[in-house]
Amino acid sequence: MKYALINPNWNFEGSVYFGCRECHHPLELGYSGALLEAAGFDSVIIDGHMEGLSHAEVRAGVEEYSPDFVAVTTAPSYLFWRCPQPELKVPLELMEALAGIKARKIIMGPHGSVTPLSVIKKLGADIVVMGEPETVLPEIGTNADNLGKVSSICINSGGIAMIQGGPRATDMSSLPALKWPAEYIQRHSHHHHRFGTRPAGFGAEVEASRGCPYSCTFCAKSEFRNNYRKRPLRVVIEELDWLVSNGAEYVYFVDEIFMPDRSLLEALASRNLTFGIQTRIDMWKPEMLELLGAAGCVSIEAGVESISERGRGLLGKKCALSTVELVKLLGAARKSVPFVQATLLDSHVDDMKDVEAWRSSLMESGVWANRPVPMFPYPGSGEYSKRWGKPDDYAWERAHEYYLEENRSFSDIQNSKPLPLRELEKI
Repeated sequence: MKYALINPNWNFEGSVYFGCRECHHPLELGYSGALLEAAGFDSVIIDGHMEGLSHAEVRAGVEEYSPDFVAVTTAPSYLFWRCPQPELKVPLELMEALAGIKARKIIMGPHGSVTPLSVIKKLGADIVVMGEPETVLPEIGTNADNLGKVSSICINSGGIAMIQGGPRATDMSSLPALKWPAEYIQRHSHHHHRFGTRPAGFGAEVEASRGCPYSCTFCAKSEFRNNYRKRPLRVVIEELDWLVSNGAEYVYFVDEIFMPDRSLLEALASRNLTFGIQTRIDMWKPEMLELLGAAGCVSIEAGVESISERGRGLLGKKCALSTVELVKLLGAARKSVPFVQATLLDSHVDDMKDVEAWRSSLMESGVWANRPVPMFPYPGSGEYSKRWGKPDDYAWERAHEYYLEENRSFSDIQNSKPLPLRELEKI
């Protein structure tokens, strides 16, 4: 059996999405393809975003390959599964373009992991994967004639959608080192979250761990990428060495929380590679931050979220350090890492004059802080559950309507005039 794994050509016009618009390696498709081939299936990745393909061109590629299954992701790489665009505009357009192709249509991603019934109905799919897809896709092929044996999916059976089991969490030791083709690596010039310098060499995204041991209210991860799990160090290093041998000079670790890991940092220090991370600065000691810089880290995105202890408490940060102590650690990081960002969310409890004064003081010391991003109550997050309970089929529309009503202005990294969800999806 054959699988076509598709990353759509993303477009976020009119969206409240505050993630990066550039191309990133679709790690979930890479892992899935590797495990499919290990199970005896054939697969191909059609990366509409990286290759700049129209939906019609994606369809042409699918028709040429003639697969038994077509799997489409609803978020632009694992990097943004916790904060995806709320709307399914692009997947909807792509599924319409794929209409009439006989292959069974599979949807994977954060939307279907939280609200599978809504997504299977909206997108007209045959199967929706709930949770992490890598081990689910081979099981679908193995049990193609009896999908009742497969858990962590929602299936369309005679027009009736049925949920089987709960979201899947992948055993990270089962994932091999990804070895992207050289020509694919060399199309990736973007260095994610790198500023203040002109990037040299190619960029890539890598995963050293998955999940997070914390439960901040704003993070949508309860149905996917939840429990903290590390990949074996030797596998991560094998993957990094492959990237370097094919021209990559910068990688971004998509880990929800890049933990202080001396063995990994020492291995990175011996390689000609720079990298970026996202982390909680309160997890680090000054000496480990020094090692982080010596290992090649050039970019840190540190989730501070609120300038006040009260604000961080309301967001479920469970941060034991004071704001003053966090600032000291950010300053310590900046001594060895060229770009350090303190990420802020609008918790609605911090005075904006105090926030701007804090930002100015921090930036004078060389640490950048963004204007607070209005917090989207993602279905699957603690913030959503606190307001409305368990997500239902109207969850994304409800959260989006609330967000537009609650916020009249948006962050400098968002569309200034976002459209209603139904207008974006045109349903």
